Amino acid sequence: MADKHSKVTREELVKLLNEDLEREYQAIISYVVYSQVLKGAEYMAIADELAVHATEELQHAITLANQIDYLGGMPATKPKPVKTSEKATDMLQFDLDNENETIRNYRVRVRQCEELEEYALAEQIRDILVQEQDHQIALATALGKDVPDVTKPDERA
Repeated sequence: MADKHSKVTREELVKLLNEDLEREYQAIISYVVYSQVLKGAEYMAIADELAVHATEELQHAITLANQIDYLGGMPATKPKPVKTSEKATDMLQFDLDNENETIRNYRVRVRQCEELEEYALAEQIRDILVQEQDHQIALATALGKDVPDVTKPDERA
C-alpha cells in the first residue's frame, strides 16, 4: 500500500475510498444515535445539529459509493465501529475524534485523486471536506475546545 505521500493506483484509491465510506457509515450511525440520546438543556442545540449532520453524512456516503463504482470498485457495506457512552461529553468527543480522522484522510485523498488526474473526484471530496470541517467546528465548540489542527500545513489539500 502506498503511503500518504506517494502516488496510489486506482485500485488502492478504491480501497482507501471504501475505508472512507465505512467511516461515513459510522458517522451516520453515531450522529443518529447521539442526537437522540444526548440529555440536558446544554446539549439540545448540538443534538439538533447532530441530526442535521447525519443527513449530510448520508449524502457523503452516497457520493463516495457513486465514485467507488465509477472507479470500478464495489462500495463497502459495513461501518467502522461506533462507540457509545452514558456521558454526553464522551459521545461528542468520539464524534470530534472521528471528524478529525476524516478530515486528515480527505485532505490526503484530494491530493491522491489529483495525482491520478481524477479532478472531478477531488472536487467532490473537497466539497465533503467543507462540511466535515463545519462538523468539527460545531463539535469542538460544543465541547468548549479550540478546533484541533489535525494536519501539518504541507498535508493540506
